[in-house]
Amino acid sequence: MTDNFAILGAAGYVAPRHLRAIHDTGNRLIAACDTSDSVGALDRHFPEAAFFTEVEEFERFLGKGMRRLDKYRLHYLTVCTPNHLHVAHALLGLRLGADVVCEKPLVLDPQHLDELADAERLTGGRINTILQLRLLPSIIALRKRIIAAGQRKKYEVKLTYITRRGPWYQKSWKGDPRKSGGLVTNIGIHLFDLLLWLFGPVESSLRYAHDPDVWSGALELRGANVQWTLSTDADLLPEGTGPAFRSITVDGEEVEFSTGFTDLHTQAYARILLGEGFGLEEARPAIELVDRIRSAYA
Repeated sequence: MTDNFAILGAAGYVAPRHLRAIHDTGNRLIAACDTSDSVGALDRHFPEAAFFTEVEEFERFLGKGMRRLDKYRLHYLTVCTPNHLHVAHALLGLRLGADVVCEKPLVLDPQHLDELADAERLTGGRINTILQLRLLPSIIALRKRIIAAGQRKKYEVKLTYITRRGPWYQKSWKGDPRKSGGLVTNIGIHLFDLLLWLFGPVESSLRYAHDPDVWSGALELRGANVQWTLSTDADLLPEGTGPAFRSITVDGEEVEFSTGFTDLHTQAYARILLGEGFGLEEARPAIELVDRIRSAYA
């Protein structure tokens, strides 16, 4: 069966991964919207998709298909807009009678998860998010080893993620904590989700330090003591590592999670289409954790 998708935020950095995933899972994009018209990526897979620069026009177009139940009936709305718009745009998808695929983070304020859950119950729709690091084979293998070993001890974990971002980053919405949630949310959310998924919930001993482009801290999780660092400062990149450096060590042993990213969104979409996507409750622990970290500096 071919499902109809529409996408909000079609000009964004991550949108091409979603467009490829929609295409590679055998589905159809009927409409796209972005306030920017730099959406040439649409031509690679969906040159016939309707395009709008106003959300109101986009909604009217999709609403007509909903009322007529015709070939433009929307099954999924993909949300790739700036983080602070995710709640409103996820609710739009549910109002249109569609399920939602929303990029990370689902929300900035954990209380909005309850609002979205209420909307799911009212409409019968489902909101899915992309937690692609859970799909990496090396991470899946690590989790299996941790589960098989049982909780005989706490692991000692060090996680480092450094990625180069130019001056544009702080000038964009991503550099505005009110819109992005800041570095620990916009970039860190996947990594904190990964840590919690592997080692369990936070117990105590949280401490943090940060400046505009470097955040670091320590977490005591149920199964691990974690030291973490996030940065967009290119000067901190180890020599010869290229534009990004990802490292996670468990009891001193390096776990590979720097490769294999190219088709993770497609894998995520395949799961969503089978009804096995990651929903609100899977996303909640990491959202609550980054909110707690940000609150320490409010």
